[in-house]
Amino acid sequence: MPNTQLLIRYLTTRVKRVNERQLMLVLSVITGLLSGLAAVLLKHTVHFVQNNLVGLAGRIDGSNLLYFAYPALGMLLTVLFVRYVVKDNISHGVTRVLYAISRKDSRLPRHHVYTSIVASSMTIGFGGSVGAEAPIVLTGSAIGSNIGKMLRLNYKNITLLLACGAAGAIGGIFKAPLAGVIFTLEVLMIDITLSSIVPLLVSAVSATLVSYFLLGSDVEFANATQPYAMCNLPYYLLLGVLCSMVGLYFTRSTLFIESRFKKIRGRWSKLLVGGSILGVVVFIFPALYGEGYGVLTDLLNGDSEAVFQSSIFPDSIESSTWFIFVYLLLLLVFKVVAMSVTNSGGGVGGTFGPTLFLGGICGFFLAKLVNTLNQAATLPEANFTLVGMGGLMAAVMHSPLTAIFLIAEITGGYALLLPLMLTSVTAYAIICYFEPHSIYTKRLAQTGDLRTQNKDKAVLTLLRTDKLVEQDFNPVMAGATLGELVKMVAKSRRNVFPVIDSEKRLVGIVLLDDMRKDMFNPELYDTTTVESYMTSPPDVVVENESMEAVLEKFEKSGAWNLPVVSSENAYVGFVSKSKIFSAYRNLLVRFSS
Repeated sequence: MPNTQLLIRYLTTRVKRVNERQLMLVLSVITGLLSGLAAVLLKHTVHFVQNNLVGLAGRIDGSNLLYFAYPALGMLLTVLFVRYVVKDNISHGVTRVLYAISRKDSRLPRHHVYTSIVASSMTIGFGGSVGAEAPIVLTGSAIGSNIGKMLRLNYKNITLLLACGAAGAIGGIFKAPLAGVIFTLEVLMIDITLSSIVPLLVSAVSATLVSYFLLGSDVEFANATQPYAMCNLPYYLLLGVLCSMVGLYFTRSTLFIESRFKKIRGRWSKLLVGGSILGVVVFIFPALYGEGYGVLTDLLNGDSEAVFQSSIFPDSIESSTWFIFVYLLLLLVFKVVAMSVTNSGGGVGGTFGPTLFLGGICGFFLAKLVNTLNQAATLPEANFTLVGMGGLMAAVMHSPLTAIFLIAEITGGYALLLPLMLTSVTAYAIICYFEPHSIYTKRLAQTGDLRTQNKDKAVLTLLRTDKLVEQDFNPVMAGATLGELVKMVAKSRRNVFPVIDSEKRLVGIVLLDDMRKDMFNPELYDTTTVESYMTSPPDVVVENESMEAVLEKFEKSGAWNLPVVSSENAYVGFVSKSKIFSAYRNLLVRFSS
């Protein structure tokens, strides 16, 4: 331990002597390499667990009862790991990164470097119907954040390294460096400047090279797509509309199911309910086992029968073409349920993978429906599967650029860039009308913790009310005499005096102007009490209230000072408009630099 501390001190000293731009380029390479290694490790671990379980149990289908128990067992192992080893919340990885940027000065706990890998490997490897991308984004971000913390860098550079880790994580797990950079700019909402874009690119490329070296140069999804036909563009536009509607269902249903699980008391009760529902859903629809990337690969290569062969309804599907569409609709509905109960029941995973899965199903569903209704139509089902993946991602994540370039990179489908653009932009434009926030940012927006590209709002988000409380206002006890109050005035530099009761709860305030006329009349000192001058404050600020709400109260009340109380109405101090303006200006300078 002493040797480690000496090494850190030495590195910190050397860092201060290096040009900042050169330093960030070097650190972005290191962050990218480590993030790429983490992505490869997570992939290998998930596949190792999955392959061994499948090898032990046999084929994944509706007749094998082991696949009813596997997902719940994975959730149980994850819950035990999180409760007794991690002892922290590691779910919703991307949301957790956004919260760290907004509220924690971009500082992530050290354990996030490995805990998300372990937990998500157990959840997904045993069949949890979630993706590995959000956990690896949290892991990569934690790598960058902790490198910055170890070298004692400032907020700006720690944030940049955190973003480099996220870009490297996406680049590494998908072999998609451009998508990694765009994801960071579009989803994590990091400012686009030359000083930030170059380290992001360096980190994403470094991670991707690691992935290429260890996993090979094949694209993530091998496919049999073909160049698009101009006559099919209206159908791609229609696919964008469909993706927006499914995306809306995805976002609202996920948050609804999460809210219902929050009402279930007890960790083990949630696990029992979530594990049971997931087991039943996977048993009936084996295609929902794990990430579902195998199903997508089958659809992208024209092997649609593989999606239905493992189900418990093979005879119904073979005897009725229309039952195929019913089955596909049920997959759309229950994939969201399976994903939500996996996370809410105690599993660790993301929505990235399920978004790709559902998008692929949407595209395949539309193409097959049109081909069935119109015998003259020959829509390429593989093409629509691929484009649908991008459309739903754009809708759910509110990230059309990420969707376009990610799908092009992971499928090699650059020939379909125009349909991808048309579908993704359409889906994004429509869903924004109904749902202004992505699935990642909606939780933070509800609590006022969302940082945005708008610098004003971003800086306000970073300002914390509890850090701006001034406590040099002398409180006066209710029932005190004017004489006692005058003695308090003599000791104070303020012209406002909070009045509290015996339990230190705020009951009112006294303004110096209201008592000035009686201050020099000693005859009133023993006969007049504080209540004679006490008034209600124009408004009251709660200790952890968001800065936007605080400023709104200042605006409505016209006051320059407002008392701050705890949730139990205990007096804490005052917050002043001038202190907020000063802190805002200092933070804006740091933020803009």
